[in-house]
Amino acid sequence: MAADHYFSDQPRGELVLSPLSVTLADREVEVVTAGGVFSPRALDAGTRVLLTSVPPPPTTGHVLDLGCGWGPISLSLALRSPEATVWAVDVNERSLDLTRRNAARLGLSNLTAVRPEQVPDDVRFSCIWSNPPIRVGKNELHGMLEHWVPRLDDEASAWLVVARNLGSDSLQRWLEESFGAWSTVSRAATQKGYRVLRVRRTSSAVE
Repeated sequence: MAADHYFSDQPRGELVLSPLSVTLADREVEVVTAGGVFSPRALDAGTRVLLTSVPPPPTTGHVLDLGCGWGPISLSLALRSPEATVWAVDVNERSLDLTRRNAARLGLSNLTAVRPEQVPDDVRFSCIWSNPPIRVGKNELHGMLEHWVPRLDDEASAWLVVARNLGSDSLQRWLEESFGAWSTVSRAATQKGYRVLRVRRTSSAVE
């Protein structure tokens, strides 16, 4: 039988919740994780680099965590910006369930965890934070970014963390080629083998 992937819609293994103590938004919190999702045993290194490298998120508006896993990025966004609406998006139903459980544990009413098609088409984002699922393959990844990145508000930014050995430099070139007409693409940080890429939409952007 093929192994489950964190980007499977429905992980087949039994749901067994495990507690995890972790620092999010400068707070020590306890969450729950489970097998069948991305990095269930710890806050992964790439997400840690993202969370410690980017500026504070906007205090209001809609913000997006693309590929939420058990929720470390979206929980951080919701903790830091309690007046913002946080969308935690994933195709993995277990990831969504865990993110909802963790939001409830932390008393976060401003976080909504949904499948991609459940985000209303007219929602635009004040920021996007993502540790994108590189291992889904280049075509799937590009299609995902082509759908979400153009939904940034003017002057808003998408922040993406990608391991250098998993193609961060080639992804940066693709972002420049794909979105350069209406955005600026830059490498915002380099730490521990990871790049944080920034796509900033300009006020003169056109679809």
